[in-house]
Amino acid sequence: MDLGLKNKVAFVAASSDGLGKAVALELAKEGANLIICSRSEEAIQNAKQEIEAVGSGNVLAIAGDLSKVEDRNKIISTTLESYDGVDILVTNTGGPPAGKFEDLTEKDWEQTYELLLASATHLIRGFLPGMKEKPWGRIITITSQAVKQPVENLILSNAVRASVVGLAKTLASELGGYNITVNNVMPGYTQTSRLTNLIKSNPSFANATQEIPLGRFGKPEEFAAAVAFLASERASYITGTSLAVDGGWIKNIL
Repeated sequence: MDLGLKNKVAFVAASSDGLGKAVALELAKEGANLIICSRSEEAIQNAKQEIEAVGSGNVLAIAGDLSKVEDRNKIISTTLESYDGVDILVTNTGGPPAGKFEDLTEKDWEQTYELLLASATHLIRGFLPGMKEKPWGRIITITSQAVKQPVENLILSNAVRASVVGLAKTLASELGGYNITVNNVMPGYTQTSRLTNLIKSNPSFANATQEIPLGRFGKPEEFAAAVAFLASERASYITGTSLAVDGGWIKNIL
């Protein structure tokens, strides 16, 4: 299936590892030009080499911390110096710390807001004008299965990621007239360093496969395939939706 992504310009946030890198690799295989970012210069340059090896497009790697306003500004301006705009924006960051409500401080909540919600709104604000001018665009937010069914001991993620879904759903209504789709993708338990760390801090996570109908953790490339489809021409009539890639873990009907 030709997804129509050849020569599209795609920005994938937090893409030196995990789900972000898997998405960047998938889009690169479809012929897209990539802008990738990470806090670590070394990590993002290593990812750049890996992505260039599988794709035919250009790869621009930018080091920066998406939880910091000044770094977000630098990432946006550096991207727009190389491209007039982006066609596809995938917002994504690492997850906040685990813990129960009384274990967490006000600073933890403030940092989580900057990491999850402020990073998404800032990137969208930076790249939206170019999409509206085309008019064409794909905005895809990566959140978590926790926005539909809260995960124990992850109150920061459960609470703040839900705000990102509210943002995406509202933008879908506001931007439809510009041929811009806005969708959210909810990864379930997927084999990433994030899951490894969660299992180390809370060994009960290792038993999560018992709650998953498919009986296993997901693979990053399985998640990435869903994101690539939503970014494609084939998904032109899908907007305002939240797609679970969770092996059936979420039990609610809608």
